[in-house]
Amino acid sequence: MAGDDGGNGADGSGGGARDGSADGGGTFLPPSIEAAWGLRERPSKGPKPGLTLDRIVGAAVSLASAEGLEAVSMGRVAKELGSSPMSLYRYVSAKSELYVLMQEAATGAPPELFPPGTGWREAIEAWAWALREVYHRNLWMLRLPVSGPPATPHMVAWWEKALVALEGAGLDEGTKISVTLLVGGFVKNEALVTADLAVTIAAGGTDAGEVLARYGHTLRRLADPGRYPAVARLLESGVLDVADDPEVEFRFGLDRILDGVAVLVEGRSS
Repeated sequence: MAGDDGGNGADGSGGGARDGSADGGGTFLPPSIEAAWGLRERPSKGPKPGLTLDRIVGAAVSLASAEGLEAVSMGRVAKELGSSPMSLYRYVSAKSELYVLMQEAATGAPPELFPPGTGWREAIEAWAWALREVYHRNLWMLRLPVSGPPATPHMVAWWEKALVALEGAGLDEGTKISVTLLVGGFVKNEALVTADLAVTIAAGGTDAGEVLARYGHTLRRLADPGRYPAVARLLESGVLDVADDPEVEFRFGLDRILDGVAVLVEGRSS
């Protein structure tokens, strides 16, 4: 997130907060984010009676869910609330802060993913699937720019869950963070690709099977087997004739990543 944009991810990949040591009470966070932590009271009244930080964030989330993140602006949110843009700045000083609070609200606290004593692989796998569900439920979050680590209660709670999941792996703290970033990044990228393909398919008024069939037909016409022998063998195999369930691809990718982590864990233990 650059300029007026910001956000932070449950995967540890993003989070926006300006250096607010003066305004933020020494936490380096803006007042609106401190309010999310309960470090200061949320304003209960604004220039327009009934305007609250929760209502502002809720309106922004509803707008993003209905029309996409690009529809969210201070002016548009104010219009949805029947208020003026300037009145919003008493509660949140920049769109970057609003983005952070939107993600915090939409993500929510992580569920109880695994009981104590669960093996590290099963635990981090449960975390990854739960995070995937959050992204697929709030596809607009995939468009949030990245500018720092988690900085709000729910985001930190998701990070905490991942670190707890890896406690039995015998990894040092730095490696746990690296694994969390690796797995979380894969989850986010898979959701982003799936969402983009869904938009393309919807725009064409067809389904995934038809899109794949057309792609295979096009490649057969354009890709000379003499120049692209590997592609030709791929087409001959028929694997592009049927669209895979996105969950199958997600499971395959996640398993391969965790296979690699397992090699690391085994190496550390030996």
